[in-house]
Amino acid sequence: MARKIALRDALREAMSEEMRRDENVFLMGEEVAEYNGAYKVSKGMLDEFGEKRVIDTPISELGFAGIGVGAAMNGLRPIVEFMTWNFAILAFDQIVNNAAKTLSQSAGEFQCPIVFRGPSGSAGQLAQQHSQTFESWMANVPGLKVVSCIDPADAKGLLKSAIRDSDPICMMESEVCYGDVGEVPEGEYLVPLGVAAVRREGTDITLVSYNKMVKTAMAAAEELAKEGISAEVIDLRTIRPMDHGTLIQSLKKTNRMVVIDEAWPFSGVSAEVAYMMQKHAFDYLDAPVVRINSADTSLGYSSVYVEEYLPNPTKVIKAVKEVMYVNN
Repeated sequence: MARKIALRDALREAMSEEMRRDENVFLMGEEVAEYNGAYKVSKGMLDEFGEKRVIDTPISELGFAGIGVGAAMNGLRPIVEFMTWNFAILAFDQIVNNAAKTLSQSAGEFQCPIVFRGPSGSAGQLAQQHSQTFESWMANVPGLKVVSCIDPADAKGLLKSAIRDSDPICMMESEVCYGDVGEVPEGEYLVPLGVAAVRREGTDITLVSYNKMVKTAMAAAEELAKEGISAEVIDLRTIRPMDHGTLIQSLKKTNRMVVIDEAWPFSGVSAEVAYMMQKHAFDYLDAPVVRINSADTSLGYSSVYVEEYLPNPTKVIKAVKEVMYVNN
């Protein structure tokens, strides 16, 4: 059985179920308790679990991320919520130099089972310091796993898997998608880390994306279908470890690929996908892999600029026709 619930509710269910299952799991972050979360993801959790397990922190990301890392090293399983990953830049020292390196620096003596979560990417007119995308930043670090998903059912199952995992995990959400509604199964279930999802099957072109850009890919696929072009849409879901196998299987079928990535083009997730496809599936490519990224500059405040800056279905359709040599 499944019900339709919002992404924020699916995430809350995941955290609450894991906190009921394991007394070592707790939530901490800015406004997660008394205010019910900046985006109401933790609504009602303080009432159920109390102030020792749902903890409001000062506006000091470096400080409370460090507390979380120390707690994880001592046997607890913290969930650390950042109001936005833009603010988590201040906590990178703890995430990168401590959480990610705990296992290797201790020669396997200490693990760091911690989940850092919050929204990543643009959310409209929030200007340069609040519109950055961090999946590739975190995925560049050995020792970290990175999840990026907005499908409510998958986000719940992935978050539950992340909480139970023994490694530090960065979970990227989207503040403009917390209200998105989808079917979520009732009862206990997990979604495995490192497995991509085929959101739409197709035969002519593979569209690869993650987070809210999957919606862009799906919209483009709908328009392409009207022109007789069958697009397969793959949602990476987990950035590290990445499911190269699903991508290669799709490419064997379609022979062409476009990657839609909200991040800046240099050294991003889309660049990694393109490299791995030419390395492992070169003989199946009938055209170069094309990437659609945000503009290679900081995002300004103007609404017109925001629209021009981000990937959109029109840009994706143009790229698809280029790799399919349509109208050339």
